[in-house]
Amino acid sequence: MEFNMNYVKDFMEEILNIPSAGGNTKVALNRVKEEFEAMGIEVKTTKKGAVIGVFEGEDNKNQKIICAHIDTLGAMVKEIKPNGRLKLSNIGGFSWNSVEGENLIIKTSKGAKYTGSLLPEKASVHIHPEEARELIRTEENMEVRIDEDVKSAEDTLRFGIKVGDFVTFETRTIVTNNGYIKSRYLDDKACVSIIFGVCKYLKDNNIKPKNTILFYISNYEEIGHGVSIIPEEVDEFLALDIGTVGIGHTGDERSVCICAKDNRTPYDFEFRNKLVEMAEEEKLNYKVDVYYRYASDASMVVLRGADVNFACIGPGVDATHHYERTHIDAIENTMKLVVKYITK
Repeated sequence: MEFNMNYVKDFMEEILNIPSAGGNTKVALNRVKEEFEAMGIEVKTTKKGAVIGVFEGEDNKNQKIICAHIDTLGAMVKEIKPNGRLKLSNIGGFSWNSVEGENLIIKTSKGAKYTGSLLPEKASVHIHPEEARELIRTEENMEVRIDEDVKSAEDTLRFGIKVGDFVTFETRTIVTNNGYIKSRYLDDKACVSIIFGVCKYLKDNNIKPKNTILFYISNYEEIGHGVSIIPEEVDEFLALDIGTVGIGHTGDERSVCICAKDNRTPYDFEFRNKLVEMAEEEKLNYKVDVYYRYASDASMVVLRGADVNFACIGPGVDATHHYERTHIDAIENTMKLVVKYITK
């Protein structure tokens, strides 16, 4: 299989730089909708705003869902402090240490954008030597320093910044010459780009999948309710989501990771083994792993009672929910496994 990896990397970088914290994903969803349409793929949207690319296969009665989520971690303005700085409430599961010192964007309800940085209330070692070094970072002691002349809550309000406004952190996306991809929000925009790389491969090579594939781009996965609609014709649900790399895990940044169990449920044994056999047939670098604190669109949808078989695969990613890193090899191995799955 020969993929257009430059297309995959370019599209990944583009969508990584479209802010899409959970609950505020419309711009990113419109962009993926445009990309499906540009490829001549029928698009449907759910009432919650998710985008589904319908790729017709030879068998339309037994359909498959392949899902990745466009929503990311982020935050929301919780309080405007008397000094004009902001307290935040997190969107999704991340540690405040992971975003300390990061530049960010505040998007107001009217669409205006302002920049700022996230800092501890006692940030300077010159002024607070012990606290700056030792204070545990929590929602209560982190604040946004807005890049405007604000010294009071009234100053901030005059810029139109209010409680409920969305905040996203700078991604700092870098692709190195030796193939490493570093960025915030590889979870799960790396997998969204995999879906489009697969679609481009199928289109460019005039390949028709064995079954009709619903490429489902969900928009509330980080909050736990990403997928709401499972058509009656769907018998298998494959989530594309990052594989966690680190101590106690088998995955690595160059492999496609096949999830055996997350902290919610084991994944279907036969489905998982089918994916393992396909990976071995294609001589892919793959790892089977058990994830500690993790859930995917696949595990969450079956926990809500969907009658569908389910599995989860994705590229190995280091430092998940922090400043993440993967390798282009893991992206390509995942794409090859997806193509094998939908054409066998």
